[in-house]
Amino acid sequence: MPPDPLSFVFCHAARIVAEVMAGQSLAQGSLDRVPAAAREMVYGVLRAYGEGDALLAPLLKTRPPARIHALLLCAVYRLADWPDAHTVVNQAVEAATDMEKGRHKALVNAVLRNFLRRREALHAGLMAADRQKHPGWWVKKLQAAYPDSWREIVETGNQPPPMSLRVNLRETTVSDYLEDLQAAGMAAAAMGECGVTLAAPVSVERLPGFLEGRVSVQDIGAQRAAFLLSPKPGSRVLDACAAPGGKTAHLLERGDLDLTALDIHPARCRQIRHNLERLHLSARIREGDACRLDAEMANTGFDAILADAPCSASGVARRFPDIKWLRRPEDIARFARQQAKMLKSLWRALRPGGKLLYATCSVFPEENGEQIRRFLAQTPNAHLLGEEEWRPSAQHDGFYYALIESKD
Repeated sequence: MPPDPLSFVFCHAARIVAEVMAGQSLAQGSLDRVPAAAREMVYGVLRAYGEGDALLAPLLKTRPPARIHALLLCAVYRLADWPDAHTVVNQAVEAATDMEKGRHKALVNAVLRNFLRRREALHAGLMAADRQKHPGWWVKKLQAAYPDSWREIVETGNQPPPMSLRVNLRETTVSDYLEDLQAAGMAAAAMGECGVTLAAPVSVERLPGFLEGRVSVQDIGAQRAAFLLSPKPGSRVLDACAAPGGKTAHLLERGDLDLTALDIHPARCRQIRHNLERLHLSARIREGDACRLDAEMANTGFDAILADAPCSASGVARRFPDIKWLRRPEDIARFARQQAKMLKSLWRALRPGGKLLYATCSVFPEENGEQIRRFLAQTPNAHLLGEEEWRPSAQHDGFYYALIESKD
């Protein structure tokens, strides 16, 4: 089957980029129903949105309609690696015929041809490219928190993420699964006890045994949660904010547990159930708010609780690049308040001697270490057993973990 024309890809990608810039997250959109080339373009444009916007600004007297502006961003992104620049321009103009009744074809043509003439000077006028691809407030927070390593965090956030898998050790072994991948023509390397990282991403349908439950897609850093909490077989475990169920499934793959998976959204509860069924696992799935546990759950006395807290998701922004542009500075304090409320609620459901693992996919201290210091200061029977900070790297996304024990 021949590839989709570039103009067709431009049309789909520009529509989704425009939706994101209007405030709609990729999770809310229709990204799954567009060609793979358009998905790749959307992610690439959003990772580099700040740079693309800065390159276009000197070429535009006034900001064009949202979808035309998004089309220009897509074209500038594609011009970075396409061997025939004039084809990119012509295909972008062709795409513009289907937008705004074709009124901006001439503008698209003029802006892109001007960009080609001035490209070297425009790039020279940018601030450091790694910083340009993140909001200014985001970079300042990273500089304050990580004065010696913020550049590495920013640069990592500009790259595509690795595709890592979690092998279901109830069904197979890592070595056997690596052989299956090799037989399917996929290069991969083992990462830890049950992790595998692919040399290049593929669709899940191509993964050997995926539908049969032999493997799941999960970042290596996210796999750390089940190992840190490590409940004993038969333990009563609560996985709060559990959707889509990756950490839930990993806990169950490691041992038989009396596990309750809690999430506030009905649709996401169905997603947990679907994922567990594929992996031949079972748990009690409950719809509810971890910040306001009902009386039955609050009085259960769980042996172990995974508090997978809602957060800025700043540690996974390269995987969900719309996050960088939809978040606002005030969101961090809002998440911190929600996390504090959730910790207080879940702590009451933990039995004396039990353990709670606080987890975020954030790199901002207000949601991580600072949050835990406040909780420990306000909770006399809470004892910190250890914490881990996983900064984004080529091998994994960014995560924070704090394991806390309830003193008898």
